[in-house]
Amino acid sequence: MKRRRSRMAGTDHLIYGVQDLEAARDQFRRLGFVVTPRGRHKGWGTANYCVMLTQGYIELLGIIDPNQFSNNLDRFLTDKGEGLLGIALATDDSATLAEKLTERGLHPEGPFALSRLLETEEGGTVEPAFSLLRLPPGELPAINGFFCQHLTPELLRKPAWELHPNAVTGIASTTIAVDDPDAVAQAYEQVYGRAAVVPTDDAWAVHLGDGSVLLFVTPEEAATLYPSLDDAPDGPTLVATALRSADLDQTAAALSANGVPFDRLPGPVLRVAPQDACGAVLEFVA
Repeated sequence: MKRRRSRMAGTDHLIYGVQDLEAARDQFRRLGFVVTPRGRHKGWGTANYCVMLTQGYIELLGIIDPNQFSNNLDRFLTDKGEGLLGIALATDDSATLAEKLTERGLHPEGPFALSRLLETEEGGTVEPAFSLLRLPPGELPAINGFFCQHLTPELLRKPAWELHPNAVTGIASTTIAVDDPDAVAQAYEQVYGRAAVVPTDDAWAVHLGDGSVLLFVTPEEAATLYPSLDDAPDGPTLVATALRSADLDQTAAALSANGVPFDRLPGPVLRVAPQDACGAVLEFVA
């Protein structure tokens, strides 16, 4: 019997932990994004808004009931303040991926079922469902990450939600400050294979298969790359993400129209400081 292939298919979504969920939604609208209706995790005290992109998406995650389980979001907000909390990596079959990772000598946990109630524009709710797979932190280090399979993608993938005034289409990269990038790179070689993990002038780059990249740098290098950071971050910290735009002039126009300050850098790159992007450096690239 032929075994089904399971792909690790890039970045599924970036997770921002935010202090004020409604304020975060409004800020991402000012950044030029269409934001989905609100969702709430069943049985948890957390809710979210999402920014759906053609490739991947962004989740804004906040606490709406502090008396219920928050999956350590409360601790993150207390210790670090709002910002990039974690990264969900994409898979099309979490159960088969678990077998594949086990064969590589890794120790996957799950799959686990997760669902949330998503408000509809008509006033009702639908229930997107997911299958999650985790690896121990030492085997998938520094990103507070997991693998995510969408069981009901049609509930989240509405064409109108993917058309953004700022022309953003997908996730290009996420930069993570770690104390020992070499050791982290070795761990990701075991997950993704040696060919996917390559050194650059100032980072180890992990190519995820959909054009998106994880960039691991030292805290000192992060402070040099991103002067808007207050200090060199304590590792591990997700410090920045770069989003791909189909038209950087349109992106700049959307930011300017909404009064969002940004810098134009060589590349070309448009960069928004953490205080204007929910706690993490936000870049737009072609």
